[in-house]
Amino acid sequence: MAIITYREAISGALREALQSDPKVFLMGEDIGDYGGSYAVTKGFIKEFGPQRIRDMPIAESVIVGTGIGAAMAGMRPIVELMTINFSLLALDQIVNIASKIHYMSGGQVSVPLVIRTVSGGGNQLAATHSQSLEGWFACLPGLRVAVPATPYDARGLMRTALKDKNPTIFVEHSLLYSLKGEVPDEWYTVPFGKAEVKRPGKDVTIVSYLRMTQVALRAAERLAQEHGIQAEVVDLRTLRPLDVETAVESVKKTNKCVVVEETWRTGGFGAEIVGRIQEAAFDSLDGPVMRVAGKDVPMPYSRKLELTAIPNEDDIIRAVKVPA
Repeated sequence: MAIITYREAISGALREALQSDPKVFLMGEDIGDYGGSYAVTKGFIKEFGPQRIRDMPIAESVIVGTGIGAAMAGMRPIVELMTINFSLLALDQIVNIASKIHYMSGGQVSVPLVIRTVSGGGNQLAATHSQSLEGWFACLPGLRVAVPATPYDARGLMRTALKDKNPTIFVEHSLLYSLKGEVPDEWYTVPFGKAEVKRPGKDVTIVSYLRMTQVALRAAERLAQEHGIQAEVVDLRTLRPLDVETAVESVKKTNKCVVVEETWRTGGFGAEIVGRIQEAAFDSLDGPVMRVAGKDVPMPYSRKLELTAIPNEDDIIRAVKVPA
């Protein structure tokens, strides 16, 4: 079993798709000679050529719209939006076209499109480049939203996305690209809508996704070492479809739950998760489900202020220790 980075896991999944299916091609800004903003497609232009690795102008609506059209015509496009912040420029294509065509055509037309993009803060890119908007897309029927937290899940979920007939928003986090983890040499996939218990525990359930899963795992280790609290960490892996059952089964065992996400608390997708857990496991809870989320502010450029706006291990530990 190889140990590779999150970046390498995604890059490898894209490469094998390009090698195995001539209908697969990539579109995005600076994905060719430059190799992508985070070097995921580095070297692809020499390996596959400009017909399949297409550098696009700064026109996100055109990039996504072209991808939708190609997918409807039978191709398997993978489009890259440099950050999820730029997806706002393509919202009409994503919200009103990609997610709805299959339904509005009575199932006659599918859009097998993968939109890769990068979410979250932590790089001092300030307010317009550091938002976590994946929850917005998870509210939309017709879309898949994948949020991998490990190299293993990144590769497995990308393979699933590339076989799905529906449009997928594949959300990566820039601070995870260097994360290393075990990835099997043999073929595997990670199904959509199947959360995973990343760390077993008996005292409290921590539900999270994307980079916050890694923060939750570190918090769980500190809870065990410093406070003798065994936290079970549930990683959602996809927000749509959403697997609440795994979290509910964990809560029935631990009787306490904390939901963690990076985006703003107000209107965050964590509220949806909390609501579903309380509907399904109310009688098992010893207290309200706690929420840990980003501060309700535009992301600061200042490093010190930025760090206070993004949830960290101390925030999770404090929420866990709130008396039931």
